[in-house]
Amino acid sequence: MSSSTRKPPPSRLGRGLSSLIPDPPPSSDPAALRSLPVEALEPGPFQPRGGMDKSSLQELADSIREHGILQPILARPKPGSPGSYQIVGGERRWRAAQLAQLHEVPVVLRDLGDREAMAAGLVENLQRQDLNAMEEADGYRRLLDEFGLTQEGLGQAVGKSRSHVANTLRLLGLPTEVRDLVRNGVLSAGHARTLVGASDPARIAAQIVARGLSVRQAEALAAAQGRPRPGAQDRAPRDPETAALERDLTERLGLRVAVKHDGKGGEVVIRYRDLDQLDGLIRLLSAS
Repeated sequence: MSSSTRKPPPSRLGRGLSSLIPDPPPSSDPAALRSLPVEALEPGPFQPRGGMDKSSLQELADSIREHGILQPILARPKPGSPGSYQIVGGERRWRAAQLAQLHEVPVVLRDLGDREAMAAGLVENLQRQDLNAMEEADGYRRLLDEFGLTQEGLGQAVGKSRSHVANTLRLLGLPTEVRDLVRNGVLSAGHARTLVGASDPARIAAQIVARGLSVRQAEALAAAQGRPRPGAQDRAPRDPETAALERDLTERLGLRVAVKHDGKGGEVVIRYRDLDQLDGLIRLLSAS
């Protein structure tokens, strides 16, 4: 599609990513695929990925050394720099190719503007499913904000369900410290999803990491969290040891706990607000 027939960006908003990215050249076009020196390429400015895991990058390099690059790198001419090219999709393959000591890499060149390059790069990475959950969420947010897509339309573009897109975007509402745990691989996306809507996500996340809880256990812990009912203050304990025990149990269970002891026996009272909290408590105790 030539620039003279290309529609202006505003008229394409909300129409899906196929209207944002020009059609690729036909496979029969000899100019569609070429080999370029690795030094002629550089990372593009619209890469959604943060850091790249060194071990997985080395694994890819080993595969490339044995089998070659099976999927060409997508690039565009670098504006104002003849003979140089910016990677739109495939930076990980480019870096692994250098580790494999390849001098040239297969490249498909397309004349993309900034908006088109960003859309193509984001979609290419999202479709490959090798971003962490926060990088994926950031990519979805950028596509929604830049191009006015619906969550359903975005899901169709990247091969995901609308509910998956929606649940991933909800991770952006978690506190910074929790999002950093996901970015660094300390907390999985499954664990993080259990914290959405929790009363104190950062505190629960710290408990999940410290105790090495499974996703099911994390879900039970998060469900058991809740604020005490207004005015439902328990009578002050008679001694510091009982108070300390109540605080410890309340912290562990996420529910207000009262310990009543008369010197010989007593009872432990766990207060829950609704059936969801009761169900979470039962699952938590069953998993312990």
